[in-house]
Amino acid sequence: MCGIAGFIEATRSSGEAELNRLAAAMSERILHRGPDDDGTYAEPASGLALAARRLAIQDLGPEGHQPMTSADGRYVIVYNGEIYNFLELRRTLEAEGVGGWRGGSDTEVLLAAISHWGIEAALERFDGMFAFALWNRETRRLTLARDRMGEKPLYYGWSGPVLLFGSELKALAAHPSWAKGIDPKALAAYMRYAYVPAPLSIHEGIFKLAPGHLVTFEVDGLAPGRLPEPRPYWNARDVAERAAADPFRGGLEAAVDELDRLLTRSVERRMVADVPLGVFLSGGIDSSTVTALMQKVAGRPVHSFTVGFDDPRYDESEHAAAVARHLGTDHTELKTDAEAPLGLVERMPQVYDEPFADVSQLPTLLLAQLTRRHVTTALSGDGGDELFAGYPRYQAAAGAWRYVRMVPSLIRCLGGCLAAAVPYRALNWLTGMGARPSRFGDKVQRRIADITARRVEDFYEGHISRWRVADRPMPKPRVGFFATPALWPVLGDPVARMMHADAVSYLPDDLLVKIDRATMAVSLEGRSPLLDHQVVEFAWRLPIDMK
Repeated sequence: MCGIAGFIEATRSSGEAELNRLAAAMSERILHRGPDDDGTYAEPASGLALAARRLAIQDLGPEGHQPMTSADGRYVIVYNGEIYNFLELRRTLEAEGVGGWRGGSDTEVLLAAISHWGIEAALERFDGMFAFALWNRETRRLTLARDRMGEKPLYYGWSGPVLLFGSELKALAAHPSWAKGIDPKALAAYMRYAYVPAPLSIHEGIFKLAPGHLVTFEVDGLAPGRLPEPRPYWNARDVAERAAADPFRGGLEAAVDELDRLLTRSVERRMVADVPLGVFLSGGIDSSTVTALMQKVAGRPVHSFTVGFDDPRYDESEHAAAVARHLGTDHTELKTDAEAPLGLVERMPQVYDEPFADVSQLPTLLLAQLTRRHVTTALSGDGGDELFAGYPRYQAAAGAWRYVRMVPSLIRCLGGCLAAAVPYRALNWLTGMGARPSRFGDKVQRRIADITARRVEDFYEGHISRWRVADRPMPKPRVGFFATPALWPVLGDPVARMMHADAVSYLPDDLLVKIDRATMAVSLEGRSPLLDHQVVEFAWRLPIDMK
């Protein structure tokens, strides 16, 4: 696990020492992501500099140092994440004649796989969470890539004549060329969703690489301000549609057995580490399942962690303790009051870099702090709700959508015509003169928007939006998944479409941002077994009534 950063100067004006100095300054800003080791690589003829911070998880010795050069000398990589099936890949590579290993890190296997099979063929074989920058010294080509589900972050963009990239925005902002303001579209999207959706960042001209994508820069063809189009190596829409076309045809018992097999293998792979390992245990279905499988695989008490609160309305620690007793884990619980999360509020801008308003970001950081006192890696149950219909809002929204579809077409058309004519603000004013303003205009606006929605995704966007008022200070954002119908899958079941929407938007842009930043802020690696891509693909094949 690491943090990465780097840049390419279009002017190619800096010498090697200066390139290394600037790259080191960028990596220093993300020291928390990798306090165990650091390194830089510079190539003045290309204007390129790479930097890495290392949190040593596999192969703790110097053989795992980054930036790392491939055995054939062709590639240099800085890499954040874990390739969980690296031992299987290494055996496959050895069977195909690849040898000369220098150590036992997954970074070395990743490089060997790319050298042997090519970038996209290797990406298809990786089971992991990762973001990396790969430099091809022969073709002078830089490739940025990100894992399928978006567990690891990667930002990139131009600032003046410099192409910047890195794990966190603070690393990009450390470069002297940085001169970025707020992107109004990103701010509008944040007000609606409570997070900034990909591909935007809060800074104009700086983007998030989408999950399952890679983007390649040809040094000899670089033009400041111009970015190549990222391309997918794993397309969530296509995978969901193929799964729907080939649904799981067994019964419930067969589905349980297959899920157990896939999850057990996923947990097993994610328990490979050369450092102490534990698990976040809330007592809910997802984290309890992961903990149980860890306990089965480990054959000894695994270390589980939970945070409890004095206020019983927000306290789940009794459920977690009951699961821990049943499974026989070595359980650690932090009991706290409302003041403890409030004490972390001032750290939020440093932890998250851009506006972020997930309701559980403070307790997640508390849990990460507690866990890091004991272990370096922790598994979690993230992803279960999006894959197995765990949110009550799915059924509520599906029921409302069925009602909307019953509204006669004529009324729906009239609603569309009225949408721009209704004096929403005046209705708010007229009905808001009492002690408790009713915001009647806002309610009318929402109802009209609902009945005029053409697709499930349009309707669901309104259902999950935080900011839907007539007095909004900015227009509705047209960015990200909900603004891009080409990303919407052709699926018959509205709940499946809502779940897919969450899996490619809310999950990577909110939940996985929360867990990545909270854990890495305290130099803790988080791993999510439910997000193994084969588990994801199997879940999409299941009929809704099995989820």
